Parts: sequence; structure tokens; C-alpha cells
Amino acid sequence: MAPSNPSNMNLGRWLVDLRPELLGRALRLTRNLGEADDLLQDTCERALRFGLNEGGSHNVRAWLYQVMFSIFVSRYRRSRRERRVLDRAMVDENLLPHGRVTGEPAKVLPLLRPLRAIVDSLPEQFRTTIDLVDVRDFTYREAAAALGVPIGTVMSRLHRARKLLATQLADAA
Repeated sequence: MAPSNPSNMNLGRWLVDLRPELLGRALRLTRNLGEADDLLQDTCERALRFGLNEGGSHNVRAWLYQVMFSIFVSRYRRSRRERRVLDRAMVDENLLPHGRVTGEPAKVLPLLRPLRAIVDSLPEQFRTTIDLVDVRDFTYREAAAALGVPIGTVMSRLHRARKLLATQLADAA
């Protein structure tokens, strides 16, 4: 059983002591041992990278569970996006599931140019935020650090950028 006071041990020791419990939680979330191991490893890596804030009392177990759940949800959302892209690519006779063009590039490029023009027409702050989060797959925290703004600003810009993009795409269609 893990100690109740996080100040008595460093975070690494907590991770060692809570590993079996965390692995069980990961198994319940993923229902696959390989994915559970990956989830546990990413949880430990993120916990060690960001650590606990100094001062105050912490429920380390609850914090680690929340870190794990956040990673799980992010992966799930990413896999849904990837699955939608692959489904669309399989319907398009010019694209293979891995995104390579099989047809004439002249048939595909005219479809991409208007999309690129719409993205480029977005205000710089929105275009940059979409590029970091949706294209380069940065976390909100990483995007906020890269842009030098608070996380809430990244979330707000991303929401507004997606709404603008959706509106302009609907108008173009």
C-alpha cells in the first residue's frame, strides 16, 4: 500500500508503489494489455515531466488517475479522428487509406487548393492555433507555451477558429 503523505517520498517512488493499481486502472480503460502498458508508460512519463506543484496537500493517487484518464480520452478522440479520415480516404477513389495519391494529381490538387485558401484566410492567431493543435497534434499546454499565451486563450482561439473554418467551408460548398 502506498504511503498517504506525498511529502515523505518523491514522485518516482509513488509511481513504483502505485504501478499495480495504475495498471489495473489502465486495463479497465483500454481492455487490452498492450494498450494498458502504453497508457501506463505515458502516464508515468507525463507525471514525471510535469510533477506535482509545490506546497499544499495532494492526493497523488487521484492526480495520477486523472492524468491517466486525460491521456486515455485524448487517444480515444485522436483515434476517432484518424478513423474518420481513413473512412473518407477509402471512399475517395483517388486516395489509398495511407493517404498516397493513386489517381492523377491534377484531380486531387484542385480539391486541396480551396481548402488551403480558406485556412490561409483565417486570421493569423487562429491559423497558427489550428496548425499547432489540429495539424501538428500539440497539446493545449504545448501550444500555449509555443504561442506564449494561457491555455484558456488557446482553447478559445481553437474554438473560434474551428467555427470560422466550418462556416467558410459550408459557404464554399
